[in-house]
Amino acid sequence: MVSYNTKAWLENVFLVKQADTFRVLLPLIGVVALYTGIIVYIETGWLTLPENSSLKHLTAIHTLLGFVISMLLVFRTNTAYDRWWEGRKQWGSLVNCSRNFAIKINAFLPRSDSKNRHFFRNIIPSFAFALQRHLHAETTRLELDLTPHPEIPDFDHTKHVPNQVASLIATKLNLMYKDNTITGDQLIIINAELQTFLDVCGACERIKNTPIPYSYSVFIKKFIFLYIVTLPFGLAFTLHYLLVPVVALVFYVLASLEMIAEEIEDPFGFDPNDLPMVKMAQNIQKNIIDILT
Repeated sequence: MVSYNTKAWLENVFLVKQADTFRVLLPLIGVVALYTGIIVYIETGWLTLPENSSLKHLTAIHTLLGFVISMLLVFRTNTAYDRWWEGRKQWGSLVNCSRNFAIKINAFLPRSDSKNRHFFRNIIPSFAFALQRHLHAETTRLELDLTPHPEIPDFDHTKHVPNQVASLIATKLNLMYKDNTITGDQLIIINAELQTFLDVCGACERIKNTPIPYSYSVFIKKFIFLYIVTLPFGLAFTLHYLLVPVVALVFYVLASLEMIAEEIEDPFGFDPNDLPMVKMAQNIQKNIIDILT
């Protein structure tokens, strides 16, 4: 995720960073500007149209279409941001749950029980790292981590790894209960944290596996394309060659909003503005080590 100073106006306006859509759209902006220039040249230089020509009255139509497309893009951007923020809230819940789990284990286990403390010191962060790899994968069921897990070598990496981590934790807690290491009441208290682990995993999978409907996304792209393609026809007689930067700017704004929505609607990818899951998992690991050491 890109870190930046929100108050640095000049830097944010004039510097083109990796996450800036201008860098990606620059070739298309050039094509749009060239296309607009050709249309203006043909209409103003070659064509002699009467005053009541329909081409000269397209401005009103584009005004109405501009309002419609702005509403669509607002809805599109808000929907994508809701998905991004929901993903961030779920990972925030995972951070809090991991800390609560470790604090309760730390309170329930005596200092002399180094074996069980070492197990939970490794296994609790393992769920965060397993979930991060699970969500970064192209699919969320297969092709996770092909190498053996660093702490627990018995994972079957052709299956759902976060489920396996949660199962190991549940098995360990059950054994501790049978050995009278923890009481039944303590087991019930800890079980709530374990359930939250899989609730977070399921919520993240819901976001990962349910993209914005294809027809809706394609419709917006086609709408933007048709709007930009027809825009020069109605304004060429009014703005002449000044229309070239105007259309390029309009295309940049509309296409950038769509690109931003595409990027943040899947917060678990590798784009610059996606969630820093690796760093959050590392912070969980650091917190658990501090608590259980």
